[in-house]
Amino acid sequence: MMMKELVADFPKQLQKALLIAQSAQLNKSNTAIQNVFISGLGGSGIGGSIVAELVSQEATCPIVINKDYFSPGFINENTLAIICTYSGNTEETIQVLKHCIKAKAKITVITSGGDAAHIADQHQLDYILLPSGFPPRSCIGYSICQILKVLNFHKITETNHLLEVESTIALLQNQHQQIVTEAENVAKAIYNKLPIIYTLGNTEGVVVRFRQQLNENSKMLCWHHVIPEMNHNELVGWTEKNDDLAVIVFRYENDYYRSVKRLDVCKEVFAKYCNTIIEINAKGNSPVQRALYMIHLGDWISCLIADIKKADAMDISIINHLKAELSKMQ
Repeated sequence: MMMKELVADFPKQLQKALLIAQSAQLNKSNTAIQNVFISGLGGSGIGGSIVAELVSQEATCPIVINKDYFSPGFINENTLAIICTYSGNTEETIQVLKHCIKAKAKITVITSGGDAAHIADQHQLDYILLPSGFPPRSCIGYSICQILKVLNFHKITETNHLLEVESTIALLQNQHQQIVTEAENVAKAIYNKLPIIYTLGNTEGVVVRFRQQLNENSKMLCWHHVIPEMNHNELVGWTEKNDDLAVIVFRYENDYYRSVKRLDVCKEVFAKYCNTIIEINAKGNSPVQRALYMIHLGDWISCLIADIKKADAMDISIINHLKAELSKMQ
């Protein structure tokens, strides 16, 4: 399938992801969970970042996100470790998985197979098997649903957010044409510019996802930052006129009012130095719905930019080259 077809099928993916989550066989921890550790990279890992932000206000313990070969020293038998590698062969994540086993953490592996599934079988770990054969970045619905399930099963969250995912499916289906139209307009406005993506507060994961999709699908560089943090550093960098820049702001109806005021001031600054400022407003009745809506809209934008540029959204030959070079090492 082409990437655009995979994006169009996102509501169907959420339906399948819910069925997988609902039938997942998990075992309770023998010890009290004092912290959660979610490890994964790229398309496999971004779901953990997004979920951690979505549940941050209700989580009963700290949730730490990892995107490296190494894991922190606090991991022990009181840690719930969620290991996310779609292929099952991500070398950084496999190394972390082995460390978590040695540290006697309570582990759940989310994967489509590979070494991760083999190790989970070998050590009798909980694991959730996903459909295989897709680009990892196209499977974010699968990972988000499974992570939500694991957190709720272990009572890290009281709310069953899978119900919100279920209601999101109808939202995305009903808004399909509006989403594609808005994505077309944004794609035409930014395809030949350097996008600078901003968001407010505890919603960074979704704009990181958008940045990654522009990188992989659209074959373009961009950067992102978060208000209020950017007010303490990056804002000072806005000093030169450059109409090759395009500011894209992700907005939510529950944006904190003081951060909204900060954004209003920032937009006045941006307008002095670039001629493209686009605000994208989330739809939905809950943080989960709004996050999934923005993920889907951002994915569409990235694919439509690829169409305009006549770029192959599926191509990741440079990543495969990197992996080939790493495979030569001992």
